[in-house]
Amino acid sequence: MIPPGRVLLVVPALNEERSVGSVVDACRGLGYDVCVVDDGSVDRTADRAADAGAHVLRLPVNLGIGGALRCGFRWALEWGYGTVVQVDADGQHDPGQVDTLLDALRESGADMVVGSRFAAGAGNYPVSIGRRLAMRALSARVRRVAGVRILDSSSGFRAIRRPLLDRFAADYPVEYLDSVEALIEAGRAGAKIVEHPITMTPRAYGRGSAGAIASMWYVTRVLVAIELQHKRRNVPLERLPADGAL
Repeated sequence: MIPPGRVLLVVPALNEERSVGSVVDACRGLGYDVCVVDDGSVDRTADRAADAGAHVLRLPVNLGIGGALRCGFRWALEWGYGTVVQVDADGQHDPGQVDTLLDALRESGADMVVGSRFAAGAGNYPVSIGRRLAMRALSARVRRVAGVRILDSSSGFRAIRRPLLDRFAADYPVEYLDSVEALIEAGRAGAKIVEHPITMTPRAYGRGSAGAIASMWYVTRVLVAIELQHKRRNVPLERLPADGAL
């Protein structure tokens, strides 16, 4: 198992004051350091996270999930962490499964492990027919362009380590479906990506940042972006020396 002290849990958060404290408590209870990136919240998200013991990065404006994650990744490298795990602030991700993702990362030798709601062995997660079709379309494009078969390409529950972490810290996608674009970038760079089943629950409070119409529009934009990325020059990952690997 990868020691907790070498891992940082990065939690992007926007107006999640009702749930972020309990998420941080659960993560820290497992022995992990937590960095909450407050993405321009107008409530007490940052205060709740700090009170629970997280390192808090307060962004003066809303950058979106991709921009918040890039900040968190850079902070992780600056403070010497070699592995990060993305965890949502809304309580949908079970912190108890962080160890499961990290074990999969170590055992598979992967650069990134994606927690999947749809892989064999995952818990039951209700998804509308329209959204499931959109997810299948995105996954099919990811597989065709990057050669990576991921059923849950929009999952934000992921474990990532260097050198892919270095790549993401320097240039992580900042659109709404950053998770899909990140898979494309990682796959085309030669990163090893695996999927591992997880159980995910509906958010306890509030609602997601995009409605049905907005989601359809963003899916269309991402499909176009994937085609454009397919034409870009591929830059392979620069592997770390053996003694620097986790």
